[in-house]
Amino acid sequence: MKNGFFSLRGQQIYWCAAILFVLTAFPFFWMISTSFKPLREIFVYPPYFLPKEFTLANFERLFEQTRFLTYFKNSVFVATSAVVLTMTIATAGAYSLTRFRFYGRERIASLILFTYMFAPIMIIIPFYVLIKKMGIANTHLALIMAYTAFCLPFSLWLLRAFFQGIPMALEEAALTDGAGRIRAVIYVILPLALPGIIATGIFTFILAWNDYIFVRILITSDELKTLSVGIADLHNATVIDWGMIMSGGMLITIPVLVFFIFIQRYLIAGWGTGAVKG
Repeated sequence: MKNGFFSLRGQQIYWCAAILFVLTAFPFFWMISTSFKPLREIFVYPPYFLPKEFTLANFERLFEQTRFLTYFKNSVFVATSAVVLTMTIATAGAYSLTRFRFYGRERIASLILFTYMFAPIMIIIPFYVLIKKMGIANTHLALIMAYTAFCLPFSLWLLRAFFQGIPMALEEAALTDGAGRIRAVIYVILPLALPGIIATGIFTFILAWNDYIFVRILITSDELKTLSVGIADLHNATVIDWGMIMSGGMLITIPVLVFFIFIQRYLIAGWGTGAVKG
């Protein structure tokens, strides 16, 4: 009876997982299918799940009639720069919060996490006024600073957990053997913390890659826009070209998906490292 109960419960879990997978994957399937359909098949009723006539015309119009490649380069540059800057500051800050003793250390760590509770929309106006006075409005530097400021609190708190999981005895042994502080960090601490750094970097990259609010408010020049805003502007056109929009959405999703596939083992190792202490 007990085995039958667990078997029935297992089947229910599998069915729920299958339904969740279908609900999650269907929008991506429909996006990919629509991107390869000619215009006459996109609005046909009843709709086709698969295109009867595969075409690349949507992608050709996307590259010829829009600045998709410019938006793509901007997204790569801004997201990568934000990851490098955020990881540099967060790694140094997390190391100092776990290896040095000073007054108010725990309060500072708690305050850093508290700042992450504020939604981007709450800080975007004060941030815009600040960068306006600094004279860097409508620049990629403003975007990089915005992403760093928004991602840094959570990234620092997350890396703090990873560094706490690295025994101090390893670093003390390196220092005893004659290695300096910087050498010990580079050759002992950072290799052990690399899965956590990569996992946190993924979090920062995805936020910067998908951001819409900061780009919409901080960037006004079309040649400086990123993919999220550039593709969204296609929807605001007089005639909405759904084939071009879906092909653009597909090209936005693929780089992140491929990037995630190649580094998922680091991500899993990173979350595991952060969950184990001692």
